[in-house]
Amino acid sequence: MPGARILLVEDDAVIRDLVERNLVVRDHDVRAAADAQSALAQLRANTFDLVVLDINLPDQTGWDVLRTALREGCIEPLVGEREEQKLPVVVLSAVRVSPRRLAEFHPLAYLPKPFPMDALLRMAAEAAERRLTNVRAEPAATGNLPAQ
Repeated sequence: MPGARILLVEDDAVIRDLVERNLVVRDHDVRAAADAQSALAQLRANTFDLVVLDINLPDQTGWDVLRTALREGCIEPLVGEREEQKLPVVVLSAVRVSPRRLAEFHPLAYLPKPFPMDALLRMAAEAAERRLTNVRAEPAATGNLPAQ
């Protein structure tokens, strides 16, 4: 199964490298950013199945990244089985995240640091499965449509 396209936004180089290597070895296509501006540049230029987003970044917060990405249409919410909309975002944070922030953005998950790598890898696999399911569900494009 092809992997997910993942944007990893983490300013700590050790954590970023560890997470990136774990995702790449499982065939995910990973782009990494160390700050908010780099993350927004990646979001503007590429489409991702999942964003792994640290909240405490050196130039802005992860919440600022999400606000800008939503305003610019760089991130589209997913619709769940109960019609709940969730952002395809896993929030990482070394500090406690307020329930108000989680309610504002509705991320797929919040993983406090230190987080279990298995949980993040499972969400990446689910993103890859969603991508594969969406590709299968799209009708095949044809050059010539029959006349009606």
